[in-house]
Order: sequence, then structure tokens, then C-alpha cells
Amino acid sequence: MEELPKISVIIPIRNEEKYITATLGFILSQDYPADKLEILVVDGESEDRSREIVDEIAGQDHRVRLLNNPGRLSSAGRNVGVRMATGEIVTFIDGHTYIDNNQLLKNMVELMRTHNLEILSRPQFLETPDNNHFQGAVAIARKSLIGHGLDSTIYTADDKFVDPGSSGASYRREIFDKIGYYDEIFDACEDVEFNYRASRAGFKSFTSLKLAVYYYPRESLSGLFRQMKRYGIGRYRLFRKFPGSLSAGTLAPLLLTVGIPSLGICAIFIQPLIYLFMAIVGLYILGILGWSLGAAIRHGIRYFFPILLIYPAIHTGLGFGFILEFFRTIFGKGAPSDR
Repeated sequence: MEELPKISVIIPIRNEEKYITATLGFILSQDYPADKLEILVVDGESEDRSREIVDEIAGQDHRVRLLNNPGRLSSAGRNVGVRMATGEIVTFIDGHTYIDNNQLLKNMVELMRTHNLEILSRPQFLETPDNNHFQGAVAIARKSLIGHGLDSTIYTADDKFVDPGSSGASYRREIFDKIGYYDEIFDACEDVEFNYRASRAGFKSFTSLKLAVYYYPRESLSGLFRQMKRYGIGRYRLFRKFPGSLSAGTLAPLLLTVGIPSLGICAIFIQPLIYLFMAIVGLYILGILGWSLGAAIRHGIRYFFPILLIYPAIHTGLGFGFILEFFRTIFGKGAPSDR
């Protein structure tokens, strides 16, 4: 049997005390040789007990190392981890991840070898066994057509070749020598930007249920809105750097957040526009009602009301983040982190 390569698991974190113990436990319990695994937890100046927790675990298991990320952003944390990694394969795991099996790392190696690839994508589902009612509703909404990017593959359940753009997560070490590191202007979507460059460079990817992990959804509507706002900011930065990256999935929330209010304002001064405004708002409301009801019928009627609120939070959060970053750029206000 061919020798297994060394794997570096990089976990950029900031304020993950609630989940980091379990996340590290899932990785440490992987069926993989101890001398072929290193786990680099890169802390972005956490204000909770994350550092203390990781430090304690690192003291008990030599595979875990705690690294500092003075840049705080996830993009900077990824770069710290990559530069310190000694593995032939580098994979990224969030600090709030549930893994339901101990074969993830072996599956990663198998698929890279089978398909002779430098990049692997993976499904990143939200249905963890610990989800509360609201988190369960977020998981349902995000997995639907109007709850996530139209061009994304992170909820794909099929084993198939994909563009690495939206879901690349594991890499052969040499890819960073070929296309560079993460752009540290990004706080969110830094992985999308990196994978976009990888796609432009001609790299293919493969996704499989054998690689699936599960992320814990946000626990409140306000938390979900803030997350979507960060994604919207990241999408604008990606568009500004690569105008060709703009897609229908990016434009739709923007048109909803900016277009409908703008049309409403215009209707005050141009009376006939009021009918168009009312028609568009009515269609959106009917669409949200229809999608929410359909999801509730499939997954449980108790999810109807939260999903009814979650869809607008996703759409307006993405659109608001995009337009906010646009104005920040216009007025030279910089790009502060919005966590």
C-alpha cells in the first residue's frame, strides 16, 4: 500500500470557545497516522477562552499547535497556517465544524490520488445534530435555490468534477507556490477569491460526499444578517478585483436591496411607477411565501415562520454588504472587518 502523505489541517479561529473543543476532537479522532497529521489552530486575537482551550489541548496532544494571527482576519490566518504547514496536503476546517466519521482525511488522500488533482472541493452542509429550531430553519433555507448562490456547489451531494470556485477546501502544498496565497484584504470570501484564481489557472476539482463536513449555522436572525453582510462585502471586493466574477447570484440580492427601495422613492415623484413598485414587491412577497411554505411542507410546518424571516435576512444582508463596500470604496473609508 502506498504510504500516506502528511496532512496539515489549518483552523483559522476567532472567538470559537463554544465549538473548538469538539472540532479538534473530531479531527484528532480521525483514522490517520499520528506522525502524518498536524493541526494548526491560528487564532485571530480571540476575546473569549478560545486560546486557553486550544493551548490546553495542544499540551496534551503534540499534533495540535496554536499559532498567532495578529492580522485577525481569516485570510491572514490562512496565510499564517500555510506558511507554517509542513504537510504535503493542506486542508482548511472552520472552528465550528461537525464531522460525522473518522475517514475524512483518508478519503481526501484517496480521491486526490484517484483523480490526480491538486484541489478537492467538499460539501459543507449545515444540518448538525446539535442544531436548535432556528438553526435547523437556517440549514433548510440556505440549502435551497433562493437561499444560496446559484453557482455554488457547497451543498452538492453528487460525486463529480466541479469548478473549484465556490467549494475548494483541500490542496496539494505546491499550489500555493503556483498561484500565491490568500489576499488579506478579504475578511469573507477569501477562499472564493483564492479558488477563483485557481480556476483561472486551469486547476480542476472534485467533490464527494466522502468529504462532507457540517458547519453550525448562526443562532439568531441578527447573527445571520451580519454573516451575510460580511459575505456581501467579500463579494464586492471579489468583483472589484475580478469584474468577470460578477454573477446573477451576486446581482439578485443587490437588485432587491437597492433596486426596490430606489424604485419606491422614484414612485413618489413619478406616479405610474407605483404600480411597478407594488407589483415587484408583491411578487417578492409571494415568492418568499411560496418557497417558505414549500420548505415547511417538506421538512416540517414548524419551520415556516422562521424561514419566512430567514430568506429576507439572507437577501438583504448580502445586498447591504455589497452596496456598503461600494460606498466605502467610493469615499475611501477603507474596509474594516464586520464580524
